[in-house]
Amino acid sequence: MTSRLSDLSGPRLSPAARAHLADARDRLAQAASAPTPADRYVSAHLAALRAAAAILAARPRPMDGRRRRLRSAWELLPEAEPRLAEWAAYFAVSADKRAAAEAGLVRTVSARDADELIADAETFVVTVETILGVPGQPALPVTVPLAG
Repeated sequence: MTSRLSDLSGPRLSPAARAHLADARDRLAQAASAPTPADRYVSAHLAALRAAAAILAARPRPMDGRRRRLRSAWELLPEAEPRLAEWAAYFAVSADKRAAAEAGLVRTVSARDADELIADAETFVVTVETILGVPGQPALPVTVPLAG
């Protein structure tokens, strides 16, 4: 009976990987409702980072015993999942803008930048869920400001 229940709950992922995916979804929801473009951008980028962390938690790299320099999730992601190499490069570049927004340089992020990153982070989270075999959730509506 227990094995049937575990079969119904989806693939066997570590609690850490599942928590990262849940956090990614929470961050996407925050991004969709954040009051400023900078806040939306930061939350969207953090959603993508949490999804990358889920992949890294699901596919740990073996340690060779030597001490290595610290590397960002975006540097490690292509090694853990080569299909996500382009995404890793994209989000690595957007990390600088996120850092600027977090530092209070809110003018570095336009409403369009935020909307694009939210859409891209949503696509990335869905891609990660698919790779990990986790049923995806429907896309969040992205509010696009009316030109006027």
